[in-house]
Amino acid sequence: MITAAQAGKELVTIAEFASMPSNDRQQELVKGKVVEMNLPKPKHGFICAEIAAILYAFVKPRKLGRVFSNDSGVITERDPDSMRGPDVGFYSYARVPPGKVADEYFDAKPELAVEIVSPDDVWARVLEKVAELLDAGVTVVCVADPRNETIQVHRADQPVQHLRGDDELTFPDVLPGFSCRVSQCFDT
Repeated sequence: MITAAQAGKELVTIAEFASMPSNDRQQELVKGKVVEMNLPKPKHGFICAEIAAILYAFVKPRKLGRVFSNDSGVITERDPDSMRGPDVGFYSYARVPPGKVADEYFDAKPELAVEIVSPDDVWARVLEKVAELLDAGVTVVCVADPRNETIQVHRADQPVQHLRGDDELTFPDVLPGFSCRVSQCFDT
């Protein structure tokens, strides 16, 4: 494995990535390389907001932690550095204590990350991101596909759950007591 130090200036660190201008493009850092992505279309943003709102409505009154959206960066690997931006994430107060949210990237990983598939996404890249998030310590990664209104639930070393319609989406290991119908995530 080549480390960032061995590879020279061609690889970007998280600190360097954090100080770069965004140039009005969405970006992730993948193994030291800056990867640009298209801005999502309105339906993608709507579904992100729906899922974040459903989670927030459960999490906030119970004081369980915080729900983040807008591709907030998750450090998934060091040397070479990688940072991914799930569409929605949940951090318990056990991982990110209550109080003001720092203006720096967290070393902590969310317990739950949600990716919404865009029409131009390549499934192999989506699944690569899922694997990277799980390997980094995210407990559950969901992939919501608006085209067929399904959600895949990924956990390390467990079979993928495929949910749709009136199937119940639950996370007993992360958010005990939480439940919603899959169709609620796609109420358009």
